[in-house]
Amino acid sequence: MKQLVVYSSQGGNTKKLAEELFKQLPEENKDIAPVAEAPDPSGYDVVCVGFWYKGGEPDPAAQQYLKKCKSGKVFLFATHGAAPGSNAAALGMNAAMEMLAGATVIGTFSCQGEVPEKVLQTAANKDPQPPWLKDAASAKGHPNGSDFMDLSEALTKAGLKPKPAPPKGDVLTGDHAM
Repeated sequence: MKQLVVYSSQGGNTKKLAEELFKQLPEENKDIAPVAEAPDPSGYDVVCVGFWYKGGEPDPAAQQYLKKCKSGKVFLFATHGAAPGSNAAALGMNAAMEMLAGATVIGTFSCQGEVPEKVLQTAANKDPQPPWLKDAASAKGHPNGSDFMDLSEALTKAGLKPKPAPPKGDVLTGDHAM
C-alpha cells in the first residue's frame, strides 16, 4: 500500500503531528511533504492530509489540496486552538470532509495546538472574538505525548496501523503477582 502524508502548518503544530503520524505508519512505501511541495494524490492508496484551522475551516493551502483528493482513501488530521470535542473543532473537520468530492474518509483526528502569541492578540482584538479563543490557554504545550497516543488509536481504528498484540506468556495476577 502506497501512503502519503501531506500537511499545512503555520506555527509548527501540524508539522509535528504529521511527523508523528508518518513515524507511526507501519508501511515502508510512504512519503511525507508539506502541502506546497505535495505530489498529486492520485498516485497513492491512502492520503493523510493535515491542516490548521483558519476562520473555523482548514487553512487555504490545505483547502486547495483537499479539493485534489477526488478518489481513494483519505485520513484527515488537524490542530486547532479550540477545546477537544468542541463544536468549533467538529465544524472545522466537517468543513474539510465536505471538500472531498469522491474520496472516502477512513478516519479523522484533531487535537489542540499551541496558538502563537501574535494570533492570540489578533483574535482578542476582534469583535466578536472567535469561539476558540476561550480554549486557547489549554492548548499550550500541544500536541504532546498524550495527543500522539490518541493519534495512534485513531490510526488503528482507520486501519492504517495494526492493533497492538496482546501480551505473550502467562499474566500473573492475584497471589502470584509480585
